[in-house]
Amino acid sequence: MSIKIKRIEPLAVSVPMVKPVKMSFEEVRAARNVLVRIETGDGVVGWGEAASAPTMTGETVESMVTAVRYLAPLLEGMPAADIEVVMSRAEPYLYGNRAAKSAIEMALYDALGRATGKPVCELLGVKRRDRAPLLRLIGTGSTEGDLAEAKARKTEGYVAFKIKVGVADPAADAERTRALCAALGHDVLICADANQGWSAEQAVAYVRAIEDTGLEFFEQPVPAHDLEGMARVARASRIKIGADEGLHSFEDLKRHHGLGAAHGGSLKTIKLGGMKPVCDAAQLCGKLGMKVNLACKMAETGVAAAAMLHIAAAIPAVDWAVSLTNDYLAGDILKQPLPRSNGHAKVPSGPGLGIEVDEEKVRRYAREI
Repeated sequence: MSIKIKRIEPLAVSVPMVKPVKMSFEEVRAARNVLVRIETGDGVVGWGEAASAPTMTGETVESMVTAVRYLAPLLEGMPAADIEVVMSRAEPYLYGNRAAKSAIEMALYDALGRATGKPVCELLGVKRRDRAPLLRLIGTGSTEGDLAEAKARKTEGYVAFKIKVGVADPAADAERTRALCAALGHDVLICADANQGWSAEQAVAYVRAIEDTGLEFFEQPVPAHDLEGMARVARASRIKIGADEGLHSFEDLKRHHGLGAAHGGSLKTIKLGGMKPVCDAAQLCGKLGMKVNLACKMAETGVAAAAMLHIAAAIPAVDWAVSLTNDYLAGDILKQPLPRSNGHAKVPSGPGLGIEVDEEKVRRYAREI
Protein backbone atom coordinates (compact mmCIF):
# COMPACT_ATOMS: atom_id res chain seq x y z
CA MET A 1 0.00 0.00 0.00
CA SER A 2 1.50 3.33 -1.07
CA ILE A 3 -0.48 5.86 1.00
CA LYS A 4 1.73 8.57 2.44
CA ILE A 5 1.54 10.62 5.60
CA LYS A 6 0.40 14.07 4.52
CA ARG A 7 0.06 15.87 7.84
CA ILE A 8 0.65 15.21 11.54
CA GLU A 9 -1.08 17.65 13.88
CA PRO A 10 -1.02 17.75 17.71
CA LEU A 11 -4.10 19.11 19.51
CA ALA A 12 -4.02 19.89 23.22
CA VAL A 13 -7.26 19.31 25.13
CA SER A 14 -8.45 19.69 28.71
CA VAL A 15 -11.55 17.70 29.68
CA PRO A 16 -13.06 18.10 33.18
CA MET A 17 -13.58 15.09 35.43
CA VAL A 18 -17.02 14.10 36.69
CA LYS A 19 -15.50 14.49 40.16
CA PRO A 20 -11.92 14.77 41.43
CA VAL A 21 -9.95 11.55 41.91
CA LYS A 22 -7.60 11.54 44.90
CA MET A 23 -4.21 9.89 44.26
CA SER A 24 -1.06 9.74 46.37
CA PHE A 25 0.72 12.62 44.58
CA GLU A 26 -2.18 14.63 43.22
CA GLU A 27 -5.89 15.22 42.96
CA VAL A 28 -6.96 14.90 39.33
CA ARG A 29 -9.66 17.40 38.37
CA ALA A 30 -9.27 17.43 34.58
CA ALA A 31 -7.68 15.34 31.86
CA ARG A 32 -4.88 17.27 30.16
CA ASN A 33 -4.06 15.32 27.04
CA VAL A 34 -2.72 15.60 23.52
CA LEU A 35 -4.60 14.27 20.52
CA VAL A 36 -2.73 13.56 17.31
CA ARG A 37 -4.58 13.89 14.02
CA ILE A 38 -2.87 12.26 11.03
CA GLU A 39 -4.10 12.78 7.49
CA THR A 40 -2.87 10.68 4.58
CA GLY A 41 -2.47 11.74 0.98
CA ASP A 42 -5.69 9.89 0.19
CA GLY A 43 -7.64 11.95 2.73
CA VAL A 44 -7.89 9.23 5.40
CA VAL A 45 -7.76 10.61 8.95
CA GLY A 46 -6.46 8.70 11.98
CA TRP A 47 -6.52 9.70 15.64
CA GLY A 48 -4.21 9.02 18.56
CA GLU A 49 -4.00 10.22 22.15
CA ALA A 50 -1.61 10.48 25.06
CA ALA A 51 -2.17 11.81 28.58
CA SER A 52 0.22 14.11 30.36
CA ALA A 53 1.91 12.30 33.24
CA PRO A 54 4.76 14.35 34.74
CA THR A 55 5.23 11.99 37.70
CA MET A 56 5.11 8.84 35.52
CA THR A 57 6.63 9.68 32.13
CA GLY A 58 8.01 13.17 32.70
CA GLU A 59 5.85 14.48 29.86
CA THR A 60 3.43 17.39 29.99
CA VAL A 61 0.91 18.63 27.44
CA GLU A 62 3.37 21.34 26.45
CA SER A 63 6.27 18.94 25.97
CA MET A 64 4.17 16.45 23.97
CA VAL A 65 2.81 19.13 21.63
CA THR A 66 6.37 20.36 21.09
CA ALA A 67 7.64 16.82 20.47
CA VAL A 68 4.94 16.04 17.91
CA ARG A 69 5.53 19.36 16.15
CA TYR A 70 9.25 18.60 16.06
CA LEU A 71 8.77 15.10 14.63
CA ALA A 72 6.00 15.97 12.15
CA PRO A 73 8.17 17.33 9.29
CA LEU A 74 10.56 14.40 9.71
CA LEU A 75 7.76 11.83 9.32
CA GLU A 76 5.44 13.50 6.85
CA GLY A 77 5.79 12.00 3.40
CA MET A 78 6.67 8.54 4.72
CA PRO A 79 4.53 5.47 3.83
CA ALA A 80 1.67 5.30 6.34
CA ALA A 81 1.51 1.51 6.10
CA ASP A 82 5.07 1.01 7.38
CA ILE A 83 4.31 1.99 10.96
CA GLU A 84 7.35 0.33 12.53
CA VAL A 85 9.61 2.01 9.97
CA VAL A 86 8.00 5.39 10.67
CA MET A 87 8.42 5.01 14.42
CA SER A 88 11.99 3.75 14.00
CA ARG A 89 12.77 6.93 12.10
CA ALA A 90 11.49 8.98 15.03
CA GLU A 91 13.90 7.34 17.50
CA PRO A 92 17.27 8.82 16.44
CA TYR A 93 15.77 12.30 16.06
CA LEU A 94 14.17 12.51 19.51
CA TYR A 95 15.24 10.58 22.59
CA GLY A 96 12.51 9.33 24.94
CA ASN A 97 9.20 11.19 24.70
CA ARG A 98 7.38 7.86 24.52
CA ALA A 99 3.95 9.27 25.28
CA ALA A 100 4.14 11.74 22.38
CA LYS A 101 5.40 8.98 20.10
CA SER A 102 2.65 6.63 21.27
CA ALA A 103 -0.01 9.13 20.17
CA ILE A 104 1.57 9.30 16.70
CA GLU A 105 1.75 5.51 16.46
CA MET A 106 -1.88 5.13 17.60
CA ALA A 107 -3.05 7.61 14.93
CA LEU A 108 -1.07 5.71 12.29
CA TYR A 109 -2.75 2.43 13.22
CA ASP A 110 -6.16 4.10 13.10
CA ALA A 111 -5.42 5.59 9.67
CA LEU A 112 -4.03 2.30 8.30
CA GLY A 113 -7.04 0.36 9.57
CA ARG A 114 -9.42 2.81 7.94
CA ALA A 115 -7.48 2.69 4.68
CA THR A 116 -7.49 -1.13 4.59
CA GLY A 117 -10.94 -1.68 6.11
CA LYS A 118 -9.44 -3.66 9.02
CA PRO A 119 -9.86 -3.17 12.77
CA VAL A 120 -6.62 -2.29 14.53
CA CYS A 121 -6.63 -5.50 16.58
CA GLU A 122 -6.19 -7.46 13.34
CA LEU A 123 -3.27 -5.24 12.37
CA LEU A 124 -1.68 -6.00 15.74
CA GLY A 125 -2.22 -9.76 15.49
CA VAL A 126 -5.10 -12.20 15.87
CA LYS A 127 -8.39 -11.05 17.40
CA ARG A 128 -8.78 -13.28 20.46
CA ARG A 129 -11.82 -11.76 22.20
CA ASP A 130 -14.77 -9.47 21.51
CA ARG A 131 -14.96 -7.83 24.93
CA ALA A 132 -12.83 -7.17 28.01
CA PRO A 133 -13.57 -6.91 31.76
CA LEU A 134 -13.23 -3.40 33.15
CA LEU A 135 -11.30 -2.49 36.29
CA ARG A 136 -13.35 0.17 38.08
CA LEU A 137 -11.53 2.75 40.18
CA ILE A 138 -12.69 3.38 43.75
CA GLY A 139 -11.20 6.60 45.12
CA THR A 140 -13.74 9.10 46.44
CA GLY A 141 -11.62 10.31 49.35
CA SER A 142 -13.72 8.75 52.15
CA THR A 143 -14.64 5.27 53.33
CA GLU A 144 -18.36 6.05 53.17
CA GLY A 145 -18.05 7.39 49.65
CA ASP A 146 -15.94 4.44 48.54
CA LEU A 147 -18.43 1.92 49.95
CA ALA A 148 -21.35 3.62 48.23
CA GLU A 149 -19.44 3.79 44.94
CA ALA A 150 -18.32 0.15 45.14
CA LYS A 151 -21.80 -1.18 45.91
CA ALA A 152 -23.36 0.88 43.11
CA ARG A 153 -20.81 -0.29 40.54
CA LYS A 154 -21.14 -3.93 41.56
CA THR A 155 -24.89 -3.63 41.13
CA GLU A 156 -24.20 -2.36 37.60
CA GLY A 157 -22.26 -5.56 36.90
CA TYR A 158 -18.62 -4.60 37.35
CA VAL A 159 -16.41 -7.59 38.08
CA ALA A 160 -13.09 -5.88 38.91
CA PHE A 161 -12.23 -2.99 41.27
CA LYS A 162 -9.17 -0.92 42.13
CA ILE A 163 -8.94 0.77 45.53
CA LYS A 164 -6.77 3.89 45.66
CA VAL A 165 -4.50 3.76 48.73
CA GLY A 166 -1.29 5.55 49.72
CA VAL A 167 -3.31 8.67 50.46
CA ALA A 168 -3.37 8.08 54.24
CA ASP A 169 -1.30 6.11 56.74
CA PRO A 170 -1.18 2.32 56.12
CA ALA A 171 -3.42 1.45 59.07
CA ALA A 172 -6.22 3.76 57.93
CA ASP A 173 -5.97 2.61 54.32
CA ALA A 174 -5.91 -1.02 55.47
CA GLU A 175 -9.10 -0.48 57.45
CA ARG A 176 -10.77 1.09 54.40
CA THR A 177 -9.52 -1.76 52.20
CA ARG A 178 -10.90 -4.39 54.57
CA ALA A 179 -14.29 -2.68 54.59
CA LEU A 180 -14.40 -2.56 50.78
CA CYS A 181 -13.31 -6.17 50.37
CA ALA A 182 -16.02 -7.28 52.80
CA ALA A 183 -18.66 -5.24 50.97
CA LEU A 184 -17.65 -6.46 47.50
CA GLY A 185 -17.30 -10.14 48.41
CA HIS A 186 -15.14 -12.85 46.89
CA ASP A 187 -16.80 -13.15 43.48
CA VAL A 188 -14.97 -10.15 41.96
CA LEU A 189 -11.36 -9.16 41.37
CA ILE A 190 -10.14 -6.53 43.86
CA CYS A 191 -6.78 -4.77 43.86
CA ALA A 192 -5.20 -1.76 45.53
CA ASP A 193 -2.90 0.90 44.09
CA ALA A 194 -0.58 3.11 46.15
CA ASN A 195 0.89 5.04 43.19
CA GLN A 196 4.38 5.02 44.81
CA GLY A 197 2.91 6.62 47.93
CA TRP A 198 4.65 4.58 50.66
CA SER A 199 8.01 3.42 51.87
CA ALA A 200 8.74 -0.30 51.91
CA GLU A 201 8.13 -0.36 55.68
CA GLN A 202 4.70 1.27 55.29
CA ALA A 203 3.77 -1.04 52.40
CA VAL A 204 4.75 -4.13 54.39
CA ALA A 205 2.59 -2.92 57.28
CA TYR A 206 -0.32 -2.50 54.86
CA VAL A 207 -0.05 -5.95 53.22
CA ARG A 208 0.22 -7.65 56.59
CA ALA A 209 -2.91 -5.87 57.75
CA ILE A 210 -4.97 -6.96 54.74
CA GLU A 211 -3.47 -10.36 53.86
CA ASP A 212 -6.61 -12.27 54.89
CA THR A 213 -8.86 -10.20 52.60
CA GLY A 214 -9.81 -11.05 49.03
CA LEU A 215 -7.27 -8.62 47.51
CA GLU A 216 -5.80 -10.12 44.32
CA PHE A 217 -2.86 -7.74 43.82
CA PHE A 218 -1.26 -4.57 45.18
CA GLU A 219 0.07 -2.12 42.61
CA GLN A 220 3.21 0.03 42.87
CA PRO A 221 3.46 0.27 46.68
CA VAL A 222 6.82 2.10 46.67
CA PRO A 223 8.68 4.55 44.40
CA ALA A 224 9.36 3.27 40.90
CA HIS A 225 13.14 3.16 41.27
CA ASP A 226 13.05 1.09 44.48
CA LEU A 227 13.04 -2.44 43.08
CA GLU A 228 14.52 -3.83 46.27
CA GLY A 229 11.65 -2.21 48.17
CA MET A 230 9.18 -3.81 45.76
CA ALA A 231 10.86 -7.18 46.29
CA ARG A 232 10.78 -6.71 50.06
CA VAL A 233 7.02 -6.08 49.97
CA ALA A 234 6.55 -9.09 47.69
CA ARG A 235 8.47 -11.35 50.09
CA ALA A 236 6.34 -10.15 53.01
CA SER A 237 3.01 -10.65 51.25
CA ARG A 238 0.81 -13.49 50.10
CA ILE A 239 -0.87 -10.90 47.87
CA LYS A 240 0.61 -10.51 44.40
CA ILE A 241 2.56 -7.32 43.73
CA GLY A 242 2.04 -5.39 40.50
CA ALA A 243 4.34 -2.79 38.94
CA ASP A 244 3.13 0.33 37.14
CA GLU A 245 5.25 3.48 37.34
CA GLY A 246 8.34 1.24 37.38
CA LEU A 247 7.61 -0.31 33.97
CA HIS A 248 8.79 1.66 30.94
CA SER A 249 10.56 -1.01 28.88
CA PHE A 250 10.96 -4.72 28.30
CA GLU A 251 14.12 -4.56 30.41
CA ASP A 252 12.09 -3.15 33.30
CA LEU A 253 9.77 -6.15 33.08
CA LYS A 254 12.72 -8.54 33.11
CA ARG A 255 14.33 -6.77 36.08
CA HIS A 256 11.14 -6.87 38.16
CA HIS A 257 10.72 -10.54 37.34
CA GLY A 258 14.34 -11.44 38.02
CA LEU A 259 14.38 -9.72 41.41
CA GLY A 260 11.00 -11.10 42.47
CA ALA A 261 9.78 -7.50 42.66
CA ALA A 262 6.48 -8.01 40.81
CA HIS A 263 4.11 -10.80 39.80
CA GLY A 264 2.56 -8.71 37.03
CA GLY A 265 2.34 -5.25 35.60
CA SER A 266 0.19 -2.43 34.33
CA LEU A 267 0.98 -1.84 30.65
CA LYS A 268 0.32 1.63 29.21
CA THR A 269 0.93 3.03 25.75
CA ILE A 270 2.36 6.26 27.18
CA LYS A 271 5.03 4.33 29.10
CA LEU A 272 6.03 1.80 26.45
CA GLY A 273 5.70 4.01 23.38
CA GLY A 274 2.67 2.69 21.54
CA MET A 275 0.17 -0.06 20.88
CA LYS A 276 2.61 -2.53 19.32
CA PRO A 277 5.11 -2.22 22.20
CA VAL A 278 2.28 -2.92 24.67
CA CYS A 279 1.32 -6.03 22.72
CA ASP A 280 4.96 -7.16 22.69
CA ALA A 281 5.25 -6.48 26.43
CA ALA A 282 2.14 -8.60 27.06
CA GLN A 283 3.73 -11.42 25.09
CA LEU A 284 6.84 -11.12 27.26
CA CYS A 285 4.72 -11.18 30.42
CA GLY A 286 3.23 -14.46 29.25
CA LYS A 287 6.69 -15.97 28.76
CA LEU A 288 7.81 -14.77 32.20
CA GLY A 289 4.64 -15.97 33.94
CA MET A 290 3.61 -12.42 34.86
CA LYS A 291 0.02 -11.18 34.99
CA VAL A 292 -1.20 -8.37 32.71
CA ASN A 293 -3.32 -5.34 33.44
CA LEU A 294 -3.97 -2.96 30.54
CA ALA A 295 -4.47 0.65 31.56
CA CYS A 296 -5.17 4.12 30.29
CA LYS A 297 -3.74 6.99 32.30
CA MET A 298 -6.08 8.98 34.53
CA ALA A 299 -7.81 10.19 32.44
CA GLU A 300 -7.92 9.63 28.69
CA THR A 301 -10.80 10.01 26.24
CA GLY A 302 -12.55 7.43 24.11
CA VAL A 303 -9.71 7.53 21.57
CA ALA A 304 -7.18 5.97 23.94
CA ALA A 305 -9.91 3.76 25.44
CA ALA A 306 -10.72 2.30 22.02
CA ALA A 307 -7.02 1.71 21.38
CA MET A 308 -6.68 -0.16 24.68
CA LEU A 309 -9.65 -2.37 23.81
CA HIS A 310 -8.03 -3.32 20.50
CA ILE A 311 -4.87 -4.23 22.41
CA ALA A 312 -7.00 -6.30 24.80
CA ALA A 313 -8.46 -8.15 21.83
CA ALA A 314 -5.03 -8.99 20.40
CA ILE A 315 -2.91 -10.09 23.37
CA PRO A 316 -2.86 -13.63 24.80
CA ALA A 317 -4.31 -12.85 28.24
CA VAL A 318 -5.90 -9.99 30.18
CA ASP A 319 -5.43 -11.43 33.67
CA TRP A 320 -6.02 -8.29 35.71
CA ALA A 321 -8.69 -6.62 33.57
CA VAL A 322 -8.58 -3.35 31.63
CA SER A 323 -8.56 0.13 33.15
CA LEU A 324 -10.42 2.53 30.87
CA THR A 325 -10.65 6.06 32.19
CA ASN A 326 -12.95 7.96 29.84
CA ASP A 327 -15.88 7.06 32.13
CA TYR A 328 -14.44 9.43 34.73
CA LEU A 329 -14.70 12.41 32.36
CA ALA A 330 -17.60 14.85 32.31
CA GLY A 331 -17.52 14.71 28.51
CA ASP A 332 -15.87 12.83 25.68
CA ILE A 333 -14.89 13.56 22.08
CA LEU A 334 -16.56 10.60 20.39
CA LYS A 335 -19.77 10.88 18.42
CA GLN A 336 -20.98 7.62 19.96
CA PRO A 337 -19.82 6.22 23.32
CA LEU A 338 -18.00 2.91 23.51
CA PRO A 339 -20.50 0.13 24.31
CA ARG A 340 -20.41 -1.22 27.87
CA SER A 341 -22.54 -3.77 29.68
CA ASN A 342 -22.22 -5.84 32.85
CA GLY A 343 -18.80 -4.47 33.69
CA HIS A 344 -17.32 -5.26 30.28
CA ALA A 345 -16.52 -3.15 27.23
CA LYS A 346 -17.02 -4.34 23.69
CA VAL A 347 -14.08 -4.12 21.30
CA PRO A 348 -15.05 -1.66 18.52
CA SER A 349 -15.62 -3.62 15.32
CA GLY A 350 -15.29 -0.99 12.60
CA PRO A 351 -12.15 -0.21 10.58
CA GLY A 352 -9.24 1.39 12.39
CA LEU A 353 -10.06 2.09 16.02
CA GLY A 354 -13.76 1.71 15.14
CA ILE A 355 -14.69 5.14 16.50
CA GLU A 356 -15.78 8.50 15.12
CA VAL A 357 -14.21 11.58 16.63
CA ASP A 358 -16.43 14.65 16.92
CA GLU A 359 -14.15 17.49 15.83
CA GLU A 360 -16.57 20.07 17.20
CA LYS A 361 -16.12 18.53 20.65
CA VAL A 362 -12.36 18.54 20.13
CA ARG A 363 -12.52 22.29 19.49
CA ARG A 364 -14.70 22.73 22.59
CA TYR A 365 -12.07 21.17 24.85
CA ALA A 366 -9.04 22.52 22.99
CA ARG A 367 -6.43 24.67 24.71
CA GLU A 368 -3.72 26.80 23.17
CA ILE A 369 -0.08 25.76 23.56
